[in-house]
Amino acid sequence: MTGLKDIPMSEIEAKARACRDAAQIVAGLDSAARRTLLLAMAQALEVNAGLILAGNARDLAAARDKGVGSAMLDRLALDPARLFAMAEAVREVAALPDPVGQVTRDDVRPNGIRVQKVRVPLGVIAMIYEARPNVTAEAAALCLKAGNGVILRGGSEAIHSNTAIALALAGALQANGVPPAAVTVLTDLRREAMLELLQLHELIDLAIPRGGEGLIRFVAEHARVPVIKHYKGVCHLFVDASADLGKAIDLLVDGKCSRPAACNSLETLLVHRDVAGAFLPRVAQALGERGVQLRADAQAQPLLPGSTAATDEDYAAEFLDLVLAVRVVDDLDAAIAHIRRYTSDHTEVIATGDAGHAERFVNALRSAVVMVNASSRFSDGGQLGLGSEIGISTTRLHAYGPMGLEALTVERFVVRGEGQTRK
Repeated sequence: MTGLKDIPMSEIEAKARACRDAAQIVAGLDSAARRTLLLAMAQALEVNAGLILAGNARDLAAARDKGVGSAMLDRLALDPARLFAMAEAVREVAALPDPVGQVTRDDVRPNGIRVQKVRVPLGVIAMIYEARPNVTAEAAALCLKAGNGVILRGGSEAIHSNTAIALALAGALQANGVPPAAVTVLTDLRREAMLELLQLHELIDLAIPRGGEGLIRFVAEHARVPVIKHYKGVCHLFVDASADLGKAIDLLVDGKCSRPAACNSLETLLVHRDVAGAFLPRVAQALGERGVQLRADAQAQPLLPGSTAATDEDYAAEFLDLVLAVRVVDDLDAAIAHIRRYTSDHTEVIATGDAGHAERFVNALRSAVVMVNASSRFSDGGQLGLGSEIGISTTRLHAYGPMGLEALTVERFVVRGEGQTRK
């Protein structure tokens, strides 16, 4: 790798500084002005649909030439429906309650001073992500709605899509009196440039990496700015002995097959041994019809025709594809032990009819989202009532789990007095 001293610092630093200056302007806008800005951004995406789809077509062609897998192609692909859904997502963010200025504490101390805690913007957020061009627009909308500036460093797979989206958004920003630098899309995608970006702790307030394990580890190991990791989603479903097996099949099919490339897709199925004989043949039929490859342990394999032997690596894998690891476990404690060993702290699900087991499962695990008799696919900001999300934090900091607008603000103290002094 090129040494840091050899990297031309000025371009990245200049862009970060320009974004910070623009963020001050965004923070100074009132709620109505920021809402108007986001509505203009949504319209700009629709007006520039041809430009954006043409850029995406170039990215898809290049990805196919490189032999990129189906899951990555799905994340990368835009079509008119997805593009207009992207614009609609920006409108939905515009309509969300504004967290900036929200008072979360308000009391008067015995000496008469009034103490408030008030939500304020974080400042400048660096989003580092891979082949998902919708993140470019949605992250920009969320950051601006919360009064921040954003630096977007997407993957090389989506460079033409992201550049076209950035051009569309820049026009909307400028037309509303906001410097386009408030949404800065980096086109220098060298690893060295990302390293430089992550050193700028005086200009960037938070980095949020979303992508593969290698990307997230690189950011976490090299950043001098605070990092909230959107780590891989090794999501589990445990089918307890008391579970309604029909509902458990529904949870499994939805969690694995509705969007296998999503981070809240199920990757491992754990089945209580007392129901394995009744449940696993139904799993084989339901998932076999949908083309899911099953990788199973020695107890599960005979009950899953066509399955292959699972390895230890399979139980730690985020497949992001129609692949599922399966294991039969002795009881709830064994399921919890397995999850603790392999979890990425994203989302875990239990299917059970036993309220006591449900509470033990919830309390024993530290994952960001724990579900009882509900699909892992609900682990999403929109589904949980937050509106759009900028990511799902697996870092136990001020934000944990799906991150909505409030996670893009911080609370500060505002103290009002009448000349009181400390005595």
